[in-house]
Amino acid sequence: MKSVADLNVRIFADGADKAGMLELYRNPLIKGFTTNPTLMRKAGVSDYRAFAREIITAIPDRPISFEVFSDEFAEMERQALEISSWGDSVYVKVPVTNTRGQSSCDLVRRLAKAGVKLNVTAMMTLDQVRDISQCLADGPHSFVSLFAGRVADTGRDPVPLMAAAVELLRPYPNLELIWASPREVLNIFQADAIGCHIITVTHDVLRKLPIVGKDLHEYSLETVKMFYADAREAGYTLCV
Repeated sequence: MKSVADLNVRIFADGADKAGMLELYRNPLIKGFTTNPTLMRKAGVSDYRAFAREIITAIPDRPISFEVFSDEFAEMERQALEISSWGDSVYVKVPVTNTRGQSSCDLVRRLAKAGVKLNVTAMMTLDQVRDISQCLADGPHSFVSLFAGRVADTGRDPVPLMAAAVELLRPYPNLELIWASPREVLNIFQADAIGCHIITVTHDVLRKLPIVGKDLHEYSLETVKMFYADAREAGYTLCV
């Protein structure tokens, strides 16, 4: 099997913990970063603008995505233009719809024409990919985020979906597909196999990268030892 270093798919770290992001910045395998309001809230971020500016200053030379957080398209546009102004490496995440299910296509088209580098997010269908790609066609380099992990959570195999999305984006050299919300290390290799450009990976999954290619007999023995040690530590007995 390929080593992680030999993969063509680029790994972006998904998170909003500043210390963790800076640690990953020192890892040459990490080619970019993505955040979202949920991750920022979980990390205890209270000042959105201040946090973003600190991260951009500390990580000035890799793509990093920050998301708008309004539900109204006019305010999304205002936020997007401000976020875009924070740095050349910044991509603005815009959801594919608002909370009322209204398409953001018109907004995406306007922002792309204005030269805003976008990361259109929360997509789960090929129709969404097709429509958004057309809106981004005449704009700068941008990302299309398809949430393969959430698709898998519904019991559907995301691999054929992602492979079809790769083909949909082929006519657009300024666009790259992101395999979003992966659930396991295997997803990195699946994304690579179908020619997906980028995969966003959480810190929990990234911590498993050192065991890629590990001997399975050795891994089996380590697992047996773990179960044994935990039973002893817990003091379990079945005395008669």
